[in-house]
Amino acid sequence: MDASDWDERYAAKELIWSAEPNRFLPPAIDGMTPGRALDLACGEGRNAIWLARNGWEVTGVDFSSAGIEKAKKLAGDTEVTWEVADVTTYEPKGEFDLVIVFYVHFLAAEMDQLLEVATKALAPGGRLFGVGHAVRNASEGHGGPPYPQVLWDAEEMAPRLEGLDVAENGERLRDVDGADRPAIDLVIDATRR
Repeated sequence: MDASDWDERYAAKELIWSAEPNRFLPPAIDGMTPGRALDLACGEGRNAIWLARNGWEVTGVDFSSAGIEKAKKLAGDTEVTWEVADVTTYEPKGEFDLVIVFYVHFLAAEMDQLLEVATKALAPGGRLFGVGHAVRNASEGHGGPPYPQVLWDAEEMAPRLEGLDVAENGERLRDVDGADRPAIDLVIDATRR
């Protein structure tokens, strides 16, 4: 899907996802001192807004102008810097203590570019935290894209995290209301030395 496809998708309903942060984010950053955060492919902004409301100085980036407009509306007077840009070629302004990437599903070359942007944006000691649907989810889990070539795989993710201290690069099961089986996600959690 390109930016115009996402613009149409965001325009079709009030919110694609909830206004609450992704369930993995609050426990992941529990205990971190708020600093500068970058939300790559922020969509409607729920994670960026939650971080800002919890003391972080946040930049949210997405290639969908409709998504960013919805994020601004959802944020109200919560201060977030919003940017419309392609996250595979984005050039961050400064370094960040936290970079997050949630449910971005690209082919390998674009994923390489995205994670290169993400790791270059990290300040020394900065943390990269990301979640995507795992490859196994296409056949054994619930929801997410049905195309294994865009799903997250720990073996494929490992070289993209080289040079970072990796705390996690593995699957987590996520219960989904009304589903007969859980979603299978891959979580990456790594820190710049």
